[in-house]
Amino acid sequence: MTGTRKRTLSTHAHDPRPARARGTDGDARPTEPRTDDGGLDGALAALALALDKKAVEPVLLDVRELCGYCNYQLVLSGRSDRQVGAIADAIVAGLRDQGVRALGTEQAKGGAWSLLDFGDFVVHVFHHPAREHYDLEGLWIDAPRVAIDVPAEAHLAAEDSYT
Repeated sequence: MTGTRKRTLSTHAHDPRPARARGTDGDARPTEPRTDDGGLDGALAALALALDKKAVEPVLLDVRELCGYCNYQLVLSGRSDRQVGAIADAIVAGLRDQGVRALGTEQAKGGAWSLLDFGDFVVHVFHHPAREHYDLEGLWIDAPRVAIDVPAEAHLAAEDSYT
């Protein structure tokens, strides 16, 4: 026929797995936990990378008994939208260098919140006003807090500003 073109489907057009289980390049990604520790080591590595970028007020939540999509949630803040992006980028790049790839990343318009999904653990990097608004620690109030070693400069005094 004249004027017709053969239509090609993308590599994962008929893949029944949810997007979270596929990489952006169509490669298979595991949907079950990928590490023996259920993601704790990865979450702690993400915390160390975030602290290197001066993240503040980190909280690591053990949501294994409460959540069906991950085992740990790391919640932390940056002092500005720009710092939120820098922290998120450092975590993704640093973990990639360690062989851990993000299943997905999202950033809220304006940069006030970055969400990094690593399967076993999820990292939420907030600019503090957005963190207070969404109150994930309140949402996961029943989740045990994992004891983490945090330097004094990562804790904010009441007079510290996020602006």
